[in-house]
Amino acid sequence: MIDSSSTLARPVSPLRRLIPRLQPHRYALAAAAVALVASAAIGLAFPLVVRYLMDAAFEVRDPEMLNRVAIFLIGLFGIQAVLNFVQVFLLGATAERVVAGLRTDLYSHLLTLSPGFFTNRNSGELTARLASDCSTLGTVLSHQVAEFFRQVLFLFGGLALLAVLHSRLMLTTVTVAPIVVLSAYAFGQILRKQSTKVQDRLAQANAAAEEALTQIPVVQSFVREGWEEQRYGSRIQSALREAVGRSLVRGVFFGLVTFIAFGGVAVVLWEGGRLVIAQEITAGELVSFLLYAVTVAAAITALASLWSGYQEAMGAAQRVFDLMDTEPEIMEPRHSEALPPASDPGGLAFHDVWFRYGQEEPWILRGLSVELKPGEAVALVGPSGAGKTTIASLVPRFWDPTQGHITLRGTDLRRIPLIELRTAVGIVPQDPLLFADTVAANIAYGKPEATAEEIERAARLAHAHEFIERLAEGYDSQVGERGSRLSGGQRQRIAIARIFLKEPEILILDEATSSLDTESEQLVEQALESAMRGRTTLIIAHRLRTVQRADRVLVVDGGEILEQGRHAELASADGLYARLYRGQLLDPEPEFVEEAAVRPFEDVTAG
Repeated sequence: MIDSSSTLARPVSPLRRLIPRLQPHRYALAAAAVALVASAAIGLAFPLVVRYLMDAAFEVRDPEMLNRVAIFLIGLFGIQAVLNFVQVFLLGATAERVVAGLRTDLYSHLLTLSPGFFTNRNSGELTARLASDCSTLGTVLSHQVAEFFRQVLFLFGGLALLAVLHSRLMLTTVTVAPIVVLSAYAFGQILRKQSTKVQDRLAQANAAAEEALTQIPVVQSFVREGWEEQRYGSRIQSALREAVGRSLVRGVFFGLVTFIAFGGVAVVLWEGGRLVIAQEITAGELVSFLLYAVTVAAAITALASLWSGYQEAMGAAQRVFDLMDTEPEIMEPRHSEALPPASDPGGLAFHDVWFRYGQEEPWILRGLSVELKPGEAVALVGPSGAGKTTIASLVPRFWDPTQGHITLRGTDLRRIPLIELRTAVGIVPQDPLLFADTVAANIAYGKPEATAEEIERAARLAHAHEFIERLAEGYDSQVGERGSRLSGGQRQRIAIARIFLKEPEILILDEATSSLDTESEQLVEQALESAMRGRTTLIIAHRLRTVQRADRVLVVDGGEILEQGRHAELASADGLYARLYRGQLLDPEPEFVEEAAVRPFEDVTAG
């Protein structure tokens, strides 16, 4: 439901919200406005000068006067060219700066929104808002606003000069204006709706394309190229149908406006010709008047075109500022409390935590209460959909509990500044995605000021240094989009190296070894063993080896903790854990278990 108070508080036109962004550029805009007015004044003076040119040729027949008027005209056009350059440059540069700032602010705002927002919105749609909608607003600022004021000056200046030259002909010209205005309003509303539909369909097509291209191995492995092509093509066709409909409306609109405006010019020309025959005006006066009539008609047509562009820009501005107005579900605390020092007692505690993703959604967690002591490693075990990942997501406040609360050293997480809380939490996901940058940049992502020595030390601790050295450019090697040039185990070790640089107090391992081969898993396990030392660790466990390493195992099902204890205790009991173990839903890995029993993990800090 839309909040009526926020709707009432919103300005009538979303484009008006760009005005504060123009304030810092007011001097450049003022200079551009002066250049625009002066250029328009020269344009309005042109028909008057032509009047003298025509009279010099046909009435007075004076060659010297003809030459002087022609030279004067060339000088005027030279001055107008300079003025147009100043106006176009200043407006264009200002528009680029404003749109760049708008894009940056919109992107920064999107980064503050919680994961829940992105589960309901496609990234392709959001990038379309950043790209095409902001570009539309840039076109309005750099061209359409200036053109609007230019045509307004031509319209009213031309009408004023028409009135001075001959009021009777001026009235003939003015009669077309109300018809054009009413047509512009009616067609403008239709164009706005059509343009919104076109942008929405294009955003959906972009979303489909981005989704397929970012998952191209999946698409190709399932031989779904044809289906993806059809899906994208159908959305493009849908956008095309809406665009063709918009073009039809535009065509009818501009055809009608052109006929009305220049039909009026034809009437003026006919009536003026009669006045010349009656010798009430000279031929030069008729040409001058005709040029003004054409100027007025062209201004009316241009304003109608700009009106349709304004309606399109309204839709773009509405979409952009709707995103800007989206409130993050996870808010910074109004009255924050600093995280108590590590020497304070108390670990990470869940107090009667209930959670669901929406009012109509089922409960994911039900009355969860548990405490992780400082330095303790706790494994979460349970069937798929039991709520394990949700529990882990609540710790860095990707979501907040629907009921109950979570504390760290006795302080509610919702009262700790987000930057401080998330600095204290490190996450190693099941399938880490790297950025299309160098190995070193990816390791130092959480600590960009890290030195080369610190990066290398973190890589050694993560058992990543050896394979990094074998890369063509070592730490300066590009990893490709999402780390596509590296294997799963290599990406995982780089993700662990980030943790060593970040040095978080709480470590979350989200099935960090479940998709690795045997060799990679052994190396990653050794790196994780080092990363866990001295840290409170929450492990979403899949492998038995990981479960055995934990100080405590929590068996979760249906959003509740059904059992807790060590592996041996739970395996010997007749509960859910024992059934999972016997049913091999936990991978037993007998060769790993045996090896772990006779040889502890090596201490890699020495290497």
